[in-house]
Amino acid sequence: MAHRDPAAPLAGLRVLDLTRMLAGPFCTALLADLGAEVIKVEAPGRGDDARHFAPFRNGESAYFMMINRGKKGITLNLKDPRGVELLEQLAKTADVLVENFRPGVAARLGVDYGRLGDLNPRLVYASISGFGQTGPLAGRPAYDIVAQAMSGLMSVTGAADGPPMRVGESFGDLCAGLFGAWGILAALHGRAQSGRGQYLDIAMTDSLFAMMVTALSLQLYGDAPPRRIGNRHPMSAPYDSFEARDGHVIIASANDAIFRRLAEAIGRPDLPSDPRFADETARAANEPSLRAVIQEWTASRSVAEAVGAMDAAGVPAAPVLTVAEAVASNHVLARGLLAAANHPVAGDVRLVRQPVRFGDVPQRPPTPSPTLGQHTDELLGELLDPAAIGALRRDGVI
Repeated sequence: MAHRDPAAPLAGLRVLDLTRMLAGPFCTALLADLGAEVIKVEAPGRGDDARHFAPFRNGESAYFMMINRGKKGITLNLKDPRGVELLEQLAKTADVLVENFRPGVAARLGVDYGRLGDLNPRLVYASISGFGQTGPLAGRPAYDIVAQAMSGLMSVTGAADGPPMRVGESFGDLCAGLFGAWGILAALHGRAQSGRGQYLDIAMTDSLFAMMVTALSLQLYGDAPPRRIGNRHPMSAPYDSFEARDGHVIIASANDAIFRRLAEAIGRPDLPSDPRFADETARAANEPSLRAVIQEWTASRSVAEAVGAMDAAGVPAAPVLTVAEAVASNHVLARGLLAAANHPVAGDVRLVRQPVRFGDVPQRPPTPSPTLGQHTDELLGELLDPAAIGALRRDGVI
């Protein structure tokens, strides 16, 4: 049964992870971060496709290690009835199962909620897909860029005079994984009251659509539909990136008080009394003129000088960091967002920690991702004797 770590919020929960690539593995990694025993189920031989994504460390995929941290690994051939039977036995001991097959595949394999929920009525079963289990697009495959396109996100991302752009990270997958973990915890709370698990249907496109707060506000209630405006904010100004002598700086004002401080900091205390800039609505309407004033000020300063002046005035500002600069930043180091772990093949690695701080629980050090099938004998040892496990391995079931 699941190992109990008294310092972990999800200690004692057992999660079966039938997921691949990103959305599902990210969801279950978040559960593992908080102490759940996550058992990653992969096909013998190749395993999760993410194992084959570069870059590699000693033959191990860094991508796979990032999103499968803290899990145990088992191999099961779910196209063999004996593999399905073993999964059923494990499902009887589990609290949660997460899968991200294309809709209909889990049922064809015989590992859908209808089957496993009957065997274990307390099971919380989560399905993550591109478009959900119902609706006109349910059967279509989807990667992150498809979800970004269909949610409307790409239409409002990019320069005003440029084409629609994908956000530079796979947020369709990541948002679905985050909503999946959130939904699972809510379902577990419900189970504590009712004694029964339930089925969760999470879609990448739905998850991104639900995050479009500003764009949907403009679409549903504004005078004009949302459009691409680069780094600007459609309802606040100044709220943008500006060129300095040696890079770009972000300056963001979202209320009149901040704008007055900004105006003082750049030596233009007259700006708030100008009718064009008197309030948020006026500033947004006259953004090009206001931008020109601020751009003239930043152009004669370094990024550090511009950010320093804004910090001193209490105006939100920041340098635009590269990923390398963010990794090395004092903030990331002080918050412990990356932590060391030792992988049995890759050796010493750095992994991302889950970012939520629990006030009375110390941050747990991350543990590495499993090698393919690393814990198969350990986990099946709960169900079978060594001779039976050996026979299954010879037959390619595990």
